[in-house]
Order: sequence, then structure tokens, then C-alpha cells
Amino acid sequence: MRRTLILSCGFVLFLSYFTHAQTRLEKVLGDREKFIEDGSWIYQDLPAAMKAAEAEDKPLMVILRCIPCEECVKLDDDVFEEDAAIKPLLEKFVRARIVSTNGLDLATFQFDTDNSWMCFFLNADGTIYGRYGTRSDRTEWKDDVSVAGLAKAMQLAVDLHEEYPANKESLAGKRGPKPKFKTPEQYPSLKPKYKSQITFNKNVVQSCIHCHQIGDAERLAYREAGEPIPEKILFPYPHPKAIGLIMDPQYRARILRVEKESPAALSGFEAGWDIDMINGQPILSLADIQWVLHNTPPEGAELNVGISQSPPSNRGIALGVQKLKLENGWRRRDDIGWRVSSWPLRRMGTGGLKLDALSGERRRELDIAEDKMALLVMHVGQYGPHAAAKRAGFQKGDIIVGFDGRDDLLRDGDLLAYAVNNRKPGERVKVDILRGNRAMQLTLPMQK
Repeated sequence: MRRTLILSCGFVLFLSYFTHAQTRLEKVLGDREKFIEDGSWIYQDLPAAMKAAEAEDKPLMVILRCIPCEECVKLDDDVFEEDAAIKPLLEKFVRARIVSTNGLDLATFQFDTDNSWMCFFLNADGTIYGRYGTRSDRTEWKDDVSVAGLAKAMQLAVDLHEEYPANKESLAGKRGPKPKFKTPEQYPSLKPKYKSQITFNKNVVQSCIHCHQIGDAERLAYREAGEPIPEKILFPYPHPKAIGLIMDPQYRARILRVEKESPAALSGFEAGWDIDMINGQPILSLADIQWVLHNTPPEGAELNVGISQSPPSNRGIALGVQKLKLENGWRRRDDIGWRVSSWPLRRMGTGGLKLDALSGERRRELDIAEDKMALLVMHVGQYGPHAAAKRAGFQKGDIIVGFDGRDDLLRDGDLLAYAVNNRKPGERVKVDILRGNRAMQLTLPMQK
């Protein structure tokens, strides 16, 4: 029997949840009916999928998917409809579908919870072969994933399974450290609201723990304790482009280009290289690169990157090992402003403001240097804690040029990171703005 495991969960904005609850309900229940009727999918039963993988000696394919999210619906459809690029490969996996993170084993399934589509390849004993699926924009995904790239990752996962357990040592780094909580509903902020299973017969939408809520709960725990949010949690799963590696989504892990003066460029990386290994771990995809970067300390490090160069294939002619040097503070090159998780961070640090860097032309009109803060207020929250900035007098179109005496926070994400880690709930911060051509100063409250 053909089986596919697709874990579906909510990667949707908090506001969207309330505005389109009925539509989401229809999509969740329709998805369930479709896959159960199909009959070739294990649905909502991960233990059964693990047992089947062991019995059939096949690798397990796990895809995390937000059903109502539109960004990756085409890729999700390609998997279900068995696109020609992956159809012969799907038969080599045990497959099933799970539609919430309630009860999810966080020791095994550690991933970027801001994604809208994610895939795990595993052995029945829980060993992880690799990950596939990346997102670096709120709406766009085609620069990060493709069915062609997925096919190449799937083939390498099959190859690794055939070599297992001889390669088990090289796969050890694909599992992370023991999590604080075994499952999402054990987080203090989630425990009062959720149980270990989603309920289809009643309140299905309300009972589902969305993927982004896992990361939100982890950050909130630090905030409520009055502690700084660790860089690894505040800047999770850095995208390779943050260090200058622009990857080709049509391939497994091929460098499309290298940005000038970036860490990758200064380390000697070149376009056309395939990344095969990092610190001994086999690399199946861009997501695997992110996994290694996620577990690299912010203080800097030197990574050993195994590279090759070849025609389109999974393994080419080895070129050797290239050192990738990451300096202190390298994680902050990544931008967190696009993430769904920025929504609760905005409540904490900006009172509900959505900001964007001012255009170069407008900067010149206002005589603001390129290395000085100029963040345009794109949206002002209207309700509850997200209306704190509104109540403080902020308006759409204001330009923030100073925050707590700082004028070097150049991106939305830079300001968020500074606010939540340098100012505690209850404190009040002076914010310098331009409204039209008039300079003003407003006071913004910091919140939990």
C-alpha cells in the first residue's frame, strides 16, 4: 500500500485565523475526507507509519503542511497527485498524513516552525536522513523549493536508507538536543488550551496547535521570565542567503550564485558547486543547510563543507572540503521580519507596528544617510495589546528614525530583536519619528 506521512499544521497569521475560521474548517475536514477516501495514506497515526516502515524496510516520508496556507499548495498537490518527477520515488517510501502538531515528538521533529511546508525523511528507528522545505518570505516560496528539488532529495534519502546502518554515525548530528518539553501542549502558555490530540468531531480548528505556536511559546517563556531570548531562538534556522549563498531550488543543494563581500564569498565559495556534506552530515537540501546553521553558535565558527561539481545528479565529482568561516554575530545577518513569529514579537517590542525600510529615493529627500535608521510604519495594530502603538499616537506613514537612543537599527527585524532583548515588559521607550517633515518623539510601552 502506498503511504505518505504529511503532518499538517497551522502556519497562518493570528488575524487570518479569526477572519477565515469557517473556511479553514472546511479545508481541514475536506482534506481529511479526501485522504481517507483515497485509502493509500496513513492518516493521523504516526506510530502506525513507523511500524509499517519497520515491517516493509522502507524509509518514512514526513511532510509538514498547513492545509489552508496557499503559498505551497502547488507543491503539496504535486506530492498528492504524484507528479512525474516524484511518482516512482513515492513508492519507495512509507507514507501517511497527520494534520496537527498536538502530541508531536519534539525530540525527533525539530524544524523551522515558521515554514508553510516541511518534509522529514526518517528510518523507522527515528534516525533522520534529512529535511526538505524552506521559506524565506511571507508569500513567495518558488526561490526555495520545487518538485524537481524534492525529487533529488528523495532519491538521496533512498540511497542513505540503502546504506543504513553503516552510515548511522554520519547521521547522528541530524537530531538536535533534548527539548525542554516533549510535546507542544506541555509548554506553559499552551498547556491550559490544548490537549495531545486534535478533535475532528468538535472544534477542530480551535483544538489544533499551529506550528508557529511552538516557537511562539518558547520565546514567550523567556520573555515572561524576564530573560533575554537566546539568539538561536530569536534568529532560528538562518537562510543560506544570509551568509551569501543563493541556492538553486531546482537542485538538491547547488549554489546558484554567491553574493559579493558575504561570508561565503570571503570563504571562497563559487557558483555551480554542490554542497554534499557539512561537518560530516549528508546534505539533502537547503533545509539541511539551515539545520546545520541553526545549530552553529552565534559567536562564530568554521564549518567543513564537502563540495562537488557535476551534471544534474545527487552525487558528482568531489572537489574536496571548503572552510566556511562565520564571524561573531553572523546570525543577525538573517532577517526575521517576514516570519509569522514576528507577530507576537511586535506585540512585545513595537506595540503592533509593522515596519519596512524606507526607499532610497525617500531617504535622499529627507537627507537620511544609508547607515541610519529610517523605518516606515506600514501597519498599526488596531486591537488589544497589538494596539499599544496606536494608543501611544503612532500612525501609518510615520518614519522611525530613533529607538531608545539608537539610530542604527536598519531593518524591521533588527528593531524587534533589540526591543525584546534589551527592554523588559513595563518599561517605556522613547521613539523619534518623522511625520511628514515634522520631527516628533513618542513614548512606546514594552509588553509581554
